[in-house]
Amino acid sequence: MHREIKVGDNLKTLRKEKGWSLDKTAKATGVSKAMLGQIERGESSPTVAKLWQIASGFEVSFSSFITGTSNNELTSMFRDANELRREEYNTGFFVSLLFPFEQALGFEIFELTLAPNYQHESDPHNIGVTEHILCISGEMSVLFDDEWHTLRAGQAVRFNANQIHGYKNIGKENAVFHDVIHYPEK
Repeated sequence: MHREIKVGDNLKTLRKEKGWSLDKTAKATGVSKAMLGQIERGESSPTVAKLWQIASGFEVSFSSFITGTSNNELTSMFRDANELRREEYNTGFFVSLLFPFEQALGFEIFELTLAPNYQHESDPHNIGVTEHILCISGEMSVLFDDEWHTLRAGQAVRFNANQIHGYKNIGKENAVFHDVIHYPEK
């Protein structure tokens, strides 16, 4: 199954679960009704930024759009970032969803890879959402509190994600980092 169809299917399912029309979804997310319809039909491939915008409007995790549903039963899981890595969300920005969001835990974990000179900025997430960034290799900067902060391999930072924030590779090699995104209980 192509990613666009899974994202579209998940969007449609979530919209139906909430009882939202396309109009109401457009108002809640700030994404046009036409674009939402194209995503649901698999005719449009949303960027990471657009998916975050939609997830924030629904007040759900990012991974809820790119994974199947969870039965919320906590079991042991082994994951391999190399098998999960996808570049299809943005060229130069590789996303590996290591652990999808589970309500019982309240977080999701990504391994992200930025190509040299790649920069990604995100709109604010909902109040209470925090990100924990651990630089695994390379050299990168993280934007929060209106300032870029440098991280090298082994360094980590936590920040409130309800502000404009971003990541950029400031080295000559790929920058690889883990991003643990924690969502507050509703």
